[in-house]
Amino acid sequence: MRNHTPVAEFLLTGIPHTQGLEHALFVFFLAFYLLTLVGNLLILLATLTSSNLHTPMYFFLGNLSVFDIFFPSVSSPKMMLYLLGQSQTISYQGCACQLFFYHFLGCTECFLYTVMAYDCFAAICHPLRYTAIMNPRVCAILTLSTWMGSSVHASVLTFLVFKLPYCGPKEVGNFFCDIPVVLPLACADTSLAHRVSVTNVGVVALLCFLLVLISYTRIVISILRISSSEGRHRAFSTCSAHLTSVLLFYGPVILIYLRPASSPWLDSVVPLFNNIVNPSLNPLIYSLRNKDVKLALRKALIQVHTCGP
Repeated sequence: MRNHTPVAEFLLTGIPHTQGLEHALFVFFLAFYLLTLVGNLLILLATLTSSNLHTPMYFFLGNLSVFDIFFPSVSSPKMMLYLLGQSQTISYQGCACQLFFYHFLGCTECFLYTVMAYDCFAAICHPLRYTAIMNPRVCAILTLSTWMGSSVHASVLTFLVFKLPYCGPKEVGNFFCDIPVVLPLACADTSLAHRVSVTNVGVVALLCFLLVLISYTRIVISILRISSSEGRHRAFSTCSAHLTSVLLFYGPVILIYLRPASSPWLDSVVPLFNNIVNPSLNPLIYSLRNKDVKLALRKALIQVHTCGP
């Protein structure tokens, strides 16, 4: 049996062909990261403090804000240090943790978008039964199920990737550890891990997307049956923000995991959109056209200012 010297740490190489742009990229990513933290904290503050937002729709939006705070935080601090030239390595254990939490939080968000689509379906297609369908017990069960399912999903992927021996090379072609850039570094046959990871991610993403598609097909049919244009507009506005977020979320997932050929540049750039840009857009998407959220934010900020020194 061949002996392997295990890798103790990995070397992060960043995005290919961006040498000399580190400071510009640092400013760019820091701005988006701060926007993500501030925007999602404000949404969370609004949903917690306003009694008008204590509904299933905003309960799930608050959950989404929590995950949008943690999701970029998995990779952004390490990425900032890399761009400042302070740390270009990550420990073996740190790499495994990054991969686990990246897929745990990403899968949870995927499940959460599906649950939010079902919430929109119940609100528009069954308005009279909505409070009975989406009661607090159902909301709690759906939320816990997303966490548990995501934990199993991420645990399987992390186990498959890191049960393989890593003995060099150790250059990770990105700012953080993910399957497409870590798995090729293994010193053993990766076909099983590759097939299972692609199948796992693909099945989860495809199943969630199909459920979202079914929900919105039923929603569109119900909206078209509304006689007044004002009623149709109000019904569409209820779920338009969620639909926009779903499209922004699934686009990068398809480009990363479900395309037939690998591309080092796409493997580095596209995940950054999901990590940094997308979480910063969700607060804008859900607040710009939502009068209830804007009013709740205004009241919450006034309360904070009033309670200040």
